[in-house]
Amino acid sequence: MSVDEFAGIPLPFPGTVAPAGFLKCNGQAFNKTTYPILAARYPTGYLPDLRGEFIRGLDDGRGVDSGRVLLSEQGDAIRNITGTISFSDDDSSTYAKAIGSGVFSVQSETKPSFQGGGGNPSTIPAVLKFDASTVVPTAADNRPRNIAFNYIVRAA
Repeated sequence: MSVDEFAGIPLPFPGTVAPAGFLKCNGQAFNKTTYPILAARYPTGYLPDLRGEFIRGLDDGRGVDSGRVLLSEQGDAIRNITGTISFSDDDSSTYAKAIGSGVFSVQSETKPSFQGGGGNPSTIPAVLKFDASTVVPTAADNRPRNIAFNYIVRAA
């Protein structure tokens, strides 16, 4: 098997500059005449831009990620994060107790407040907080654990 048959396969590379005979997968155009094998694999004449991206295997009929085609991009998503909010009377029946679960927590309780001197209580609403970090790790983007490499391809 010739080394040129590996042309176009993204390879993780632990350097900042692609070695001779390779190109970085940074969305750049390449000469389809100079690199006919690469052109057969990337007919648009552009390499995929894999900077900051993860490669995902094509579903190819498995049913895990159906509807995708080769070299298609997919936006980010997270699994649904849920929680509940409920209120219950406390033993003295003078105020409702807020209860949060999952991503909801109670920052302050509903307390009785006597206004106007008439002795009729009104209530101050409970403050509930939504915080996904109480149930999952959070960051500015969605990602699995990872190590950064440059992706390069053999140019042939």
